[in-house]
Amino acid sequence: MLRTLFSVGLMAMVGLFLMKVVFGLFAGFVALMLWLLVIAVKILVVGALVYFVVRIVSPSTARRMTDSFAGPSGS
Repeated sequence: MLRTLFSVGLMAMVGLFLMKVVFGLFAGFVALMLWLLVIAVKILVVGALVYFVVRIVSPSTARRMTDSFAGPSGS
């Protein structure tokens, strides 16, 4: 039981050290990846809104869009 406790503590210390290394040495890279993630989410939201509007205004066009990306649905 004591060995398990020490193992968990050691893994926590190693994890904290690795997080410090990643966010310390590679801070620019992490910031760039987070910035790209934010941009991707914004594009996803705008695309979903456009698709939602097209689906309400013209369901047949939305179906064709879905078929062109996912392939025919079979129905």
